[in-house]
Amino acid sequence: MKTITIIPSRMSASRLPGKPLLKINNLSIISHVFRKAQQANLGEVFVATEDQEIVDDVTKNGGRAILTSKNHKTGSDRIYEALQKININDVDLIMNLQGDEPVIDIQDIINLNTKMIEKRSQIGTLATQIKDLKDLKNENMVKVITKKNLNEDQFSEAETFLRNATLVNNIYHHVGIYCYSAETLYRFVKLTQSQNEVSNRLEQLRALDNNIKINVALAKSFSIGVDTNEDYIALKKIMEYKVE
Repeated sequence: MKTITIIPSRMSASRLPGKPLLKINNLSIISHVFRKAQQANLGEVFVATEDQEIVDDVTKNGGRAILTSKNHKTGSDRIYEALQKININDVDLIMNLQGDEPVIDIQDIINLNTKMIEKRSQIGTLATQIKDLKDLKNENMVKVITKKNLNEDQFSEAETFLRNATLVNNIYHHVGIYCYSAETLYRFVKLTQSQNEVSNRLEQLRALDNNIKINVALAKSFSIGVDTNEDYIALKKIMEYKVE
């Protein structure tokens, strides 16, 4: 099966404007994410963005980027436009890797792709154990509740995704990655945004509200997304301390 990875990215993120071009080890966050996707070796990789500065940065660092409309409401809509522009035939799976996940584990990306192929799922994503109960109330950290307890082999259906949560069974920290079957992505972007999606600022709720199943695999390692300046400073310390 043919997979391509498209990374949506834009400068105007509400909580931390300009974050894709913030640098860690002299490389922008978006270019770190691009390299992670390349290292997973699942097929061609592109960044989809509305900003010429991001196109220039990704290209300068050896990647490929597609300039898209500024009118998209969600990352999935941006990915769909990029997919149309790329015009690659016979794509089966589209990996949507969020542009603010520079420390996502390569093996976790590969594992998600494998599970999508094995289970022929509509949409798949990743989650990790919640280590700090304070994270349940952290609205920048999205949580997912699954139907079954996640383990290495499980690819359980998601019940719901939320920003503010209490401790319940089968609740996990959601990791910023999705994999769609091509057919599901085409269907998803044609659906009207649901009220649930808009009020919670979570586009995956549009899928669940329209009976599109999302399966969740357990990630081996915790991935820190960059939502705030505090996240950036913490991640910079971790990544610059590591010997590359």
